[in-house]
Amino acid sequence: MGHGHDHHHIHHKNKKSLLLAFLLTLSFMVAEIIGGIITNSLALISDSGHMLSDAISLGFSLLAFKLGEKRSTEHKTYGYKRFEILAALFNGIALIVVSLYIFWEAIGRFQHPPVVASNGMLTIALIGFVINVLAAWILMKGDTSENLNLRSAFLHVIGDLLGSVGAIVAALLIMFFGWEIADPIASSIVGILVFASAIRVTKDALHVLMEGKPSHIRLEEIERHLLTIPKVENVHDLHVWSLSSDFPMLTCHLKIEVDSDEQIILRQAAGLIEKEFHIAHSTIQIEKEPTDCHCVERCEWH
Repeated sequence: MGHGHDHHHIHHKNKKSLLLAFLLTLSFMVAEIIGGIITNSLALISDSGHMLSDAISLGFSLLAFKLGEKRSTEHKTYGYKRFEILAALFNGIALIVVSLYIFWEAIGRFQHPPVVASNGMLTIALIGFVINVLAAWILMKGDTSENLNLRSAFLHVIGDLLGSVGAIVAALLIMFFGWEIADPIASSIVGILVFASAIRVTKDALHVLMEGKPSHIRLEEIERHLLTIPKVENVHDLHVWSLSSDFPMLTCHLKIEVDSDEQIILRQAAGLIEKEFHIAHSTIQIEKEPTDCHCVERCEWH
């Protein structure tokens, strides 16, 4: 029950962090639109469109957390937890598209460097930098190392933060040295960093959707531990995958000696798997003879 309480606390913390970052981004977007209309600044209005894409991504991640709380049904027997992975995949693909767009724009600006209003650019970049630092700090309070959905949202904000840093440096170079080409150079560097992060989070999301083994779990270690249980002769058909980034699952077959007590071995095996590898949902099949196969399922939801 302690494990379940901790998991619930982390989930609530992740959701709260994401909600605060979403509200912060949304508020800045509205402020940019109002400021752009009042000052007749196209730069402010166009940047508000960029912030809108961030708000949509953060909102989608928040929706995924909310849907993940829904209980399982007759048709969705595992509930909606995997929606978090779909949100991470969506954010990863969105980041790839954003980085490719940055490259496309940078190529055009290398060929024809535009005249940039450096003062306005610097002001917008500085405000965006402060907002993104706050959003990143809020998201860092959550579990960005384990939860793929939150990590994808965090990477989205980090991409914006890098963009703000690049824009600040470029604006200063243009302002003091007249280097108009600094704008596409800074954009290209940011685009490379965003693209690298996007590929990583997209790859991780696809790995979960393809029911790949969690990277921190080693099958040979699980097999070695299970073989230490008295009367267990063989472990085979061992599979480990994840329903979501923080919900690993396991199935396996244990061949045991004929005179063994199945229930005792099942309890030992399930307890060992949960204690040593933090896998609370395991399905274990006991085999004594090729024709005498007893299937027993152990499912604990925390």
